[in-house]
Amino acid sequence: MTRLERDTARRKEVWGSSRSGWSGGAVVADNANVKRIETTSSHVEDVPPPSAPRLSLRFVLVRTSHPGNIGAAARAIRTMGFTRLVLVAPHEFPHPETTALAVGATDVLDNVVVVPTLVEAIADCTLILGCTARRRGVALQELNPRDAARQAFAASAGSEIAIVFGNERTGLENDELKLCHAAVHIPSDPTFSSLNLAQAVQVLAYELRLASLEAQAPAADVPAKSDPPASAEQMEYFFSHLAQTLDDIDFHKGRSPRTIMQRLRRLFLRTHMDEREVRILRGLFDDAQRMARMAKERET
Repeated sequence: MTRLERDTARRKEVWGSSRSGWSGGAVVADNANVKRIETTSSHVEDVPPPSAPRLSLRFVLVRTSHPGNIGAAARAIRTMGFTRLVLVAPHEFPHPETTALAVGATDVLDNVVVVPTLVEAIADCTLILGCTARRRGVALQELNPRDAARQAFAASAGSEIAIVFGNERTGLENDELKLCHAAVHIPSDPTFSSLNLAQAVQVLAYELRLASLEAQAPAADVPAKSDPPASAEQMEYFFSHLAQTLDDIDFHKGRSPRTIMQRLRRLFLRTHMDEREVRILRGLFDDAQRMARMAKERET
């Protein structure tokens, strides 16, 4: 078993554990093992209340500096009926200030999942929305919170969706935004646009709550897609295969592949491919690589 396969297996174990609930602990995944961190709550099982939105959605906080913001964010999502919180390399967790500012949202804190990288936090997700306060050097579709919430609820049934927030000071880095399908921007006053992390989480959670109530209204039957959407992990394998294929067929002709790969990444992420479509295209890549090898053998 390769290291990547081992990490994938550990991630699946973590996600499975977080869904079923821990008795008074948070789940931590790292490159060495999976361990449990005790918190102060005696909560036994994380059972969403009847009013919880019907959406497989997680809020992801990346490199959070202040432990109080984690607790305040937990409170923010819990008031809107959400309970899944993932932390990527937090500066301090667990921490007494986290528990204090959660103000009773212990079911969220008890089931927090902690991972070292954003890639691991979103590996099984099929829609990733990155919240950013400013334009970055990454060309992404930009959504306001309401449109982002509607897009999340328009995703296929059974999809795993991530709403991602960056560090309080620097936000999401370009390499992190590249993993997202779209950027979410809160249209605050441009003369005083700074929002606290927990405030931004509250805005998104509120819009998702509204969208969930709209989604509960009776609607006409829509045929479901026969194949599940491709996960973020499957898409990263796809992009790696695409990059190698372009090299093998000498597509770049000595030019830097960075720009074309960024454009191709945006193109394919916009299409929201399902697993079958990914397999078909990777089959085409395999054939292209085989033909390139045959051509080189004939030349020699």
